[in-house]
Amino acid sequence: MDSSQLALLICGLYLVASLVMGVLPGLRVSHSVTGYVAGDRSMNLVVLYFVLGASVFSSFAFLGGPGWAYSRGAAAFYILAYGTLGMVPFYFLGPRARRVGARFGFVTQAELLSHRFGSRPLSVVLAVASLAAFVPYLTLQMKGAGYILATVSEGTISAAWGSAITYAVVVAYVLAAGVLGVGWTNTFQGLFMMAVAWGLGLYLPWRLYGGVGEMFRQIAASPQGSLLEAPGLTASGEPWHWWGFSSAVIVSALGFSAWPHLFMKSFAAKDDRTLRLTVVLYPTFQLFLVPILLIGFSGILAYPGVTPSDTILPFLLTQLELPALLVGLVCAGTLAASMSSGDALLHAAASIGVRDGVVKLAPGLSDARQRFLIRLLVVLVAAVAYYFAVFSETSIVSLLLAAYGGVAQIFPLLFAAFYWPRGTGAGALAGLLAGLGVNTFFLVFPELRPFPVHEGIYGLMANVPVLIVVSWLTRPPSVEILEAYTPSRLTDGGGPPLAERFEDGQ
Repeated sequence: MDSSQLALLICGLYLVASLVMGVLPGLRVSHSVTGYVAGDRSMNLVVLYFVLGASVFSSFAFLGGPGWAYSRGAAAFYILAYGTLGMVPFYFLGPRARRVGARFGFVTQAELLSHRFGSRPLSVVLAVASLAAFVPYLTLQMKGAGYILATVSEGTISAAWGSAITYAVVVAYVLAAGVLGVGWTNTFQGLFMMAVAWGLGLYLPWRLYGGVGEMFRQIAASPQGSLLEAPGLTASGEPWHWWGFSSAVIVSALGFSAWPHLFMKSFAAKDDRTLRLTVVLYPTFQLFLVPILLIGFSGILAYPGVTPSDTILPFLLTQLELPALLVGLVCAGTLAASMSSGDALLHAAASIGVRDGVVKLAPGLSDARQRFLIRLLVVLVAAVAYYFAVFSETSIVSLLLAAYGGVAQIFPLLFAAFYWPRGTGAGALAGLLAGLGVNTFFLVFPELRPFPVHEGIYGLMANVPVLIVVSWLTRPPSVEILEAYTPSRLTDGGGPPLAERFEDGQ
């Protein structure tokens, strides 16, 4: 058995292990929509920690992160910045969402928002917007899996077949076990990819330069030293403006906790304490990204000119004549990163499409029928994302940044749902449509932006004022609805209930 066959065997064994671990949890979950989508609201601290962590850091981390460090230098630090800030809102929003979800039986973000704002059209728009954001994010995961299997097989398996094989496994366990299959595989995959990332991230600088410190000293002294100067470079190789860097951090941080597949995990948490403790511990997952970026920096001087930059990790694996066992483990770790986000995205996309789209347009569907439609949509969404993964040439990080601009438009609605009693359904719908429209316009026509900031910022600049103005011009929500979404008292000293203050115009 030659080295490529051994590495490929390790990847194959990993896929089999993931399949088994993903299918088994389905044997103990109830055969209901709540069981399939929210795991009967039973996720403990360990599973929830890895679900939230592994479902966000994905092919983007293992391939896009090193790619940005390699080609754009300090620009890649925006990933560390938004990942650290992005979970802060979830500490406050998550427990409230969990309690409301348990009370009313919600399992998706749009169910909660459409109930709070009393708007069925809002639910449908959120479903469409979520699916539109999920497809490029899922495409990103499939591209990553394809890159890796094509590399480890030395071209015997094409990138297209690599994506297909990996995601056949993902689709199988998502169909079988729903969110608990996602949860347990994410725990396994998260531990695996963290170990691989730290091992490779420290090994490559040592192998190529004699250590991490020496690597950065050599880069700083070389003509490529400008890569270490914040905020790094743009995709075209020009210095990135601080406006662009900062706006990418802001949009990504706001979109982070607003991602529907991430937000939905609040409904699966065992209790408020578990959810809050998970959020407090979550920044430790950022440590996983440090060695990931070191991988990209290690290739700057040793192997200049690698294109596309997202392939720097597979390129290094093929050039350094590493032991086949190590190559296989690294490739399996990268597959873990891809699958741990891809499964959550597939599950959430299908759940949202049915619960917030189909059910709102055709109410009265039975529980069994909803489960069937969710599983059918899992397959359809996977097929659409696979098409774009095979034929799209867009870089991995660019795909993610584009998706974040749209998702960030959901954040004002989440904030208003729990913290602004005057927010109305008409205001929420108008604000969301305005934000999505402006964001999409500047995404398609970036040359028309007045300032070099992320298109999501322009979307928010339209979203928030429209939400406020239209809400003030329309009838306020009922007191009964408000009492379910806001604290019973606004002050620690025991002021009057929020509903009474709201009725008094406060």
